[in-house]
Amino acid sequence: MKNNIEKVRISVCEAGIRLSAEGLVARTWGNISIRIDERTMAVTPSGIMYGDIRPEHIAVMDIITGRWECAVKPSGERKLHAAIYRARPEAGAVIHTHQLNASVCAAARVNVEVNDRDAARILCTGKIFCGGYGLPGTGKLTTETVKAVNGSMCALMANHGAVCLGSDIDEAFTVSRILENVCGTFIAGKFSIVTGTGDLSDKNVCSQYLQTHLKR
Repeated sequence: MKNNIEKVRISVCEAGIRLSAEGLVARTWGNISIRIDERTMAVTPSGIMYGDIRPEHIAVMDIITGRWECAVKPSGERKLHAAIYRARPEAGAVIHTHQLNASVCAAARVNVEVNDRDAARILCTGKIFCGGYGLPGTGKLTTETVKAVNGSMCALMANHGAVCLGSDIDEAFTVSRILENVCGTFIAGKFSIVTGTGDLSDKNVCSQYLQTHLKR
C-alpha cells in the first residue's frame, strides 16, 4: 500500500508539470488528483508552483471524511475532487484547469453544444454544462460543479475554468484537450454570427465573444 501511495504521489507531480507545460493553467492555478483506491486520493498542494512540487507535498485524503495527511496544505478545491470521486466511482483522476477556450465559455456562463460525434462519445455528452457560480473552495461551487458534470467527463465552472475526469490521468488530459477544441469551435461559430467577420484568431475570438455575450 505504501509503495502504491508513493507511486501515485509521483504521478500527481508529473501530471502537474504536464498541466503547466500544455498551457492548461498559469502559476499555481488549477489542481490535480489521482485516486489511490476506492476510499483515498492524492491531490496537489495549495500555493506551490508546479515545477516546485515534490512527492512529499502531495496530500493523501480520505474522500469520505475529508481527512488528509501531509505537511503541506492540499488544494482548496480538494472537496470538489472528493465529491466527484464519490459521485463517480469509475473516475480515476480529476483535473481542474483554466484552459483558454473553456474558461471563456465558463466566464460567459454558457452551456456548450458538442456537435462532433467522436468528441461527444469521448466526453460522454452532447452538451457541456456550466455549473452555477460559487466562490472557490466553497460547498456551493462543489455542489454546482458535480451537478453539471452529471454523467459526462467534464463541466464548466462559472467564472472559474473547467473540470475534467477520466479513468486515469491520461484520459483526463485527453478530455481536457477535446473540451478545449469543442469550446473553441463553439466560440468561433458564435463570434462569426455576432460580428460577421472571418477573423478567428484565438485572442480576437475569445475577447470579442466574451464582451459581446456579457453585454446581452
